Amino acid sequence: MALESVRGFVEHGAKVVVALPERGPLVDELRKAGADVTVIPMLVLRKRLLSPAHWGELLGGLVRGTLAAVRVLRRWRPTAVYVSTITLPMWPLVGRAARIPVISHVHEAEASGSALVNKVVYGPHLASRKLVVNSSFSLQTMSEAFPRLRDRTEIVYNGVEGPANPSPPRAELDDLRVLFIGRLSPRKGPDVAIRACNALQARGRSVRLTVLGSSFPGYEWFEQELHTLAASARVGVDFLGFQPDIWPVLDRHDVLVVPSRLDEPFGNTAVEGVLGKRPVMASDTSGLREAARDYSTTALVPPGDDDALADALEHVIRDWDTLRDQAEISAHDASQRHSPSAYRERVAGIVAAACVGTHHR
Repeated sequence: MALESVRGFVEHGAKVVVALPERGPLVDELRKAGADVTVIPMLVLRKRLLSPAHWGELLGGLVRGTLAAVRVLRRWRPTAVYVSTITLPMWPLVGRAARIPVISHVHEAEASGSALVNKVVYGPHLASRKLVVNSSFSLQTMSEAFPRLRDRTEIVYNGVEGPANPSPPRAELDDLRVLFIGRLSPRKGPDVAIRACNALQARGRSVRLTVLGSSFPGYEWFEQELHTLAASARVGVDFLGFQPDIWPVLDRHDVLVVPSRLDEPFGNTAVEGVLGKRPVMASDTSGLREAARDYSTTALVPPGDDDALADALEHVIRDWDTLRDQAEISAHDASQRHSPSAYRERVAGIVAAACVGTHHR
């Protein structure tokens, strides 16, 4: 979404400088979009830094990051500062001190997390003139920490790019080809997908599951547990690892599952499934609910309930003809609701409006 926002600013004639805490694949994409990129020290707020044992690292990162941010603002003298995450806490504070309007775009939300942690991560954004959130769930979570933020916040659903020419769903199901896309972590629930498909196979249905994604560093143990679980299951499971282009893989499957256990601020993956003309079975929770509801080809199931997910997948098999016929309508609705161009227009307009009446030296 940060890249789409930058594209929107450039399309509206802005000179854009993007400050990043480290180099990565995003750098080349940002430059292609027309932005200048600078990599500087920044404090990236991680939960571990809130532990007393890491307060020295927290303070050191805050000092270095603040000094670097001040240097960037003095060099470029921006009209506005757009912060595309809540994990870079010094930018709203430094921008406010420099009398530059700050717009914070909140993509993160965890209602089940600690109230104290939420106050810490959202607190710096009290200094922002305007806030943008990606879902009603994110707005509610943030407002519970600081109710006064609600009045200066707008909801802008993520812009999600769909495939150019998605293949239509198969005419007949001789088996059910299920796809999971996401990080291999307990919160994303790939093990729930394996157990659900195994349960469906045990009911006499022919099923195969593909797992598309890789684990975070430090979660290799969970990836190994998934392989062990798959090896002991009746259902066939294919692990494809990470692939940058999901669309050819989605084309080869009949249904997408998004079985997250914990809160998601939004559900881009669920929207991608709908855009790809495939039924989507997602957890009935948080931002996933907003992303996947209101389509005739989606269903919501209790988080972590593999039997309920198996039931939903059996419903797909039984109602395949209807779901196949409605896939085009759902994809069209999703393309209108999550148009990247409309997203860019909204975000650029919000930033421009926040700068009205500002006379920055």
